[in-house]
Amino acid sequence: MRSFIIHMSSSTARQPNAERLREQLPHAEWIEAVNGRDPAQIAHVKQHKGTLHRPRYPFSLLPTEIGVFESHRRIWRKMVDEGIDGVITVEDDLQIDPERFATALEMLAEVATPDHYIRLPVKQREVPARTLAERSGLRLILPKVIALQCQCQFVGRNAAKRLLDATNEIDRPVDTFLQMHWITGQPVHALMGTGNQEVAAQIGGSTIQKSVPAGEKLAREVKRAVYRAKLHLHPQRPASSSG
Repeated sequence: MRSFIIHMSSSTARQPNAERLREQLPHAEWIEAVNGRDPAQIAHVKQHKGTLHRPRYPFSLLPTEIGVFESHRRIWRKMVDEGIDGVITVEDDLQIDPERFATALEMLAEVATPDHYIRLPVKQREVPARTLAERSGLRLILPKVIALQCQCQFVGRNAAKRLLDATNEIDRPVDTFLQMHWITGQPVHALMGTGNQEVAAQIGGSTIQKSVPAGEKLAREVKRAVYRAKLHLHPQRPASSSG
């Protein structure tokens, strides 16, 4: 199994962690991240202000969010163009537990196919609609509601093709879009308990988050809560995980 690490070569603060991941992950290589702060790199992106799909996304896309989305699309396109059956894709603020990750790789080798998209999340919040496999404290589940973040996942070639075809135009961040399985036609599974951690705070902070004036924080939280409630109207169901 190959591994792709999304990393911006100009990010010296993140480079040591990216190098560590390249040593730890199987057959790993860096994929140059798209720099959303460089207008030329995202000028081709067709974007909408949250209105392309329902439910409507209540926030405008940040340039950095566009860059992250395009970085993942760069990997999906590479997989399709080169006929790569499946890869582990990670962002460069990931930290793994080598022992537990080895078990995770064993499980993926047994169950993952080109049709799968399987998250290995850093936060253990998802509630299963179905549990498919368990081993040494790890659980492979089909979550009812797909959680956010894209620090680590297995992506199959057919899944990459579906996601690539569905994202010629975008209106929300990549992790938010991936929650919309009824739009993408792509079930999203999760392998829980891998020991993965996010270490952005230790290596220079998030590349996406921006400061929000105190007066706007409450309004944004209300909008987030309303949006999350709408997502819960579209749970994943076991029948959708066939294949």
